[in-house]
Amino acid sequence: MSLLPAFLHRRIAHRPGLVKIADNIGWLFIDKLLRMGVGLFIGVWVARYLGPEQFGLLNFALAFTGLFGAIATLGLPGIVVRDIVRDPESARLTLGTAAALQLIGGLLSYLLILGAIAYLRPADALARSIVAILGAMMLLKACEIAVYWFESQVQSKYTVWVQNSVFLVFAGIKVGLILEQASLIAFIWAMLAEAVVVALILLIVMGWRGPPLRSLRVSVERGVTLLRDSWPLILSAIAVTVYMKIDQLMLGQMIGDEAVGIYSAAVRISEVWYFIPMAIVASVFPAILEAKKRSETQYYARLQRLYDLMVIISVSVAVPMTFLATPIVTLLFGESYSESGPVLAIHIWASVFVFLGVASSKWFLTENRQMLRLQRTVLGAITNVGLNLWLIPLYGPVGAAIATVISYTVAALFADLFQSVTRKMFLMKLSALNIIAVLERNR
Repeated sequence: MSLLPAFLHRRIAHRPGLVKIADNIGWLFIDKLLRMGVGLFIGVWVARYLGPEQFGLLNFALAFTGLFGAIATLGLPGIVVRDIVRDPESARLTLGTAAALQLIGGLLSYLLILGAIAYLRPADALARSIVAILGAMMLLKACEIAVYWFESQVQSKYTVWVQNSVFLVFAGIKVGLILEQASLIAFIWAMLAEAVVVALILLIVMGWRGPPLRSLRVSVERGVTLLRDSWPLILSAIAVTVYMKIDQLMLGQMIGDEAVGIYSAAVRISEVWYFIPMAIVASVFPAILEAKKRSETQYYARLQRLYDLMVIISVSVAVPMTFLATPIVTLLFGESYSESGPVLAIHIWASVFVFLGVASSKWFLTENRQMLRLQRTVLGAITNVGLNLWLIPLYGPVGAAIATVISYTVAALFADLFQSVTRKMFLMKLSALNIIAVLERNR
C-alpha cells in the first residue's frame, strides 16, 4: 500500500483486494525497472567490452541453456500458484513436492545440456565450458518454490528485495571485472554465483515469512497429480523457448557468433519490455480466478480489459522504438553494433503478440486447457524454425527478426481462430488490437 500514490489510494481504498494487487504490481515494476535501468547499463557496458563476437557467444550459450529450462521447471510454476490459491491448506505439500520434482528435472536438464553442446560444438572448448557453467543454474530451479509462494500470496515485494539486492551487488562485481579486463569466462562464473546467492536467500526469506522449509512435505501421489496437470505445459514451455531462442542458436550455427551478437543487441532492447505483461498478469491472476468463481460475464470482462491494456502498452512502446531503433542501438552499444538497428525496428513489434500471449496464457491455465496452449506454441515453434531456415540465409539477423514476429503472431493470435473453443479469445484479441475501439471502451 505504501507504494501507491495518495490520490490513487484514496480511489481504491474501499477495495482492499485491488489495493493489494496494485501494490504487488508496483513492487514487480520496481524490480524490473531497476533491472532494466542498471541491467541495461551493465549489459551494454559488457557488450561494448566483449565486442560482437564474444557477446554473441555469451548469448548463444544463454539461449542454448535456456532451451532446457522448461525441463527443469516441469511446467509447474503456474500450476503450483493456482493450487495454493485454490487450496491453501495443502500449500506445504504442494511446495515440497514441487521442489522435489524440480530438483529431478534440473538434474535431467543439466545432463541433456552437457550432451547436446558436446554434439553441436565438439571442437569449441570455450563454448562447451561456458554452457557447462551456465547450465548448472538448472540445478537451482527447486529453490524457485519461494517465488511461487510469494506470488500466490500477492507478496512479490520479498522476491524483489532479495533479487535486487543481490543483483546490485553483482552489478558492481561485473563493473570490477570490466575494469580489471577480465576474460569472458570470469563473467560466466559471476552469473552462476549470482544465481546461487539469490536461490539460497529466497529460501531463507520464505522460511521467515512463509512456511518453514522443515514443514514442507513430499508425496508421490501429489507429484503424480502435479505432473498430470503440468505435462502439457512442459511441452508448451519447450515450444515457447524454442521459438523465443532458436533464432540465436540458428544464427550461431548457420552464420557465426558475431551475427548472434548483432541480433542479441537488438533483442536485449526489444525484450527488456517483456517484464510489463509478466508483472501485471502475475498480480491480477488471483483476481481473475476469483472473478470466474463469481460470474462468467465478469471473468471475460476482466480478460478483455487485460487484453486492451496489453495492446495499449505494447503499441505505445513499439511505435517510437521503430523510428528510433538505429540511433538508440548506436548510442548504447556503439558503431560496431549499428547493424542491430534494422533488427530492432522489426523485432520490437513482436512485443504486441508477446503481451497478448502472456495475458491469454492465464485463460488456458484457468480453463485447464493446457493441450490447446501446447498446440499453439508448437505451431509457433515450427513456424519460427521453418521461417528461420528460409530467411536467415537471405537476410541474416534481419531475417531472424521477421521470422520471430510472424511466428509470435501465428501462435498468440491466429491459432485461436481455427478452434471453436478459442474463437472467442481470437475475437477479444482482435477487438483489443482495434486501438480506437479500446480507447472508446475504456474512457
